[in-house]
Amino acid sequence: MAQDIILPEQRRQAVAPIKSDSSILAVISRAAADPTCDIEKMERLLVMHERMQARDAEAEFNAAMAAMQSDIPSIAERGAIVVNGQKRSDYATFEDINDVIKPIMQTHGFAITFKVENVAAGLSVTGILMHRAGHRESTTMLLPLDTSGSKNAVQAVGSSTSYGKRYVMSALLNITTRGEDDDGHAAVPTANVTAAQASAISALLARCTEKTRDWFVGEYGTPECVPKARHDILTAQLNKAIKAAEAVNENRD
Repeated sequence: MAQDIILPEQRRQAVAPIKSDSSILAVISRAAADPTCDIEKMERLLVMHERMQARDAEAEFNAAMAAMQSDIPSIAERGAIVVNGQKRSDYATFEDINDVIKPIMQTHGFAITFKVENVAAGLSVTGILMHRAGHRESTTMLLPLDTSGSKNAVQAVGSSTSYGKRYVMSALLNITTRGEDDDGHAAVPTANVTAAQASAISALLARCTEKTRDWFVGEYGTPECVPKARHDILTAQLNKAIKAAEAVNENRD
């Protein structure tokens, strides 16, 4: 009569396949609760768990980067290099690149930070691109201090830092630039009102008539989309509309 062979509990655990990250966590949790657990085995499990987490984070980073690339436009070159009063070339400023890129990065879960260090040759600018999954990529650029145009020491550091950030960010995100007037294909950042100004505009709209609010939506969409250059003019228009509506209501009374 055949007998079933029953493996010991320890052997069954050893041959059981680990199918996912959660399975490894469960194994680690059980091992940690066992006072006879082999510390070396525990350490190997932890290393395996960290390696799997890093692999998954890198995969999410790569997928998000691929999706973000289609959303990044060419940046308009609104900066100019002038030597002895003559314009030599155009370039996209760091401020313009940052204004265009920042909301796109936030949508796809990215953020970028910079580390600037003084080195013997001048400056070292390192850009670190981070993703919400935990993976990060970095690149470093070594730069001499920009002493052109009779810059003082502080200005030289500032100029080289801005230059380094611009090129490091462009390298990390594969950014392209083109002339501002190049068939209108280059993105030009538009400075909008601040959050506080948008809130104040919303408060004014709440006091306006429905006709005025409909006009505003057709003209600007939302308070956050109002260009900073139009803030004072718009505020004056809304205040005027409010006074006119109040005057009409008083006459009716």
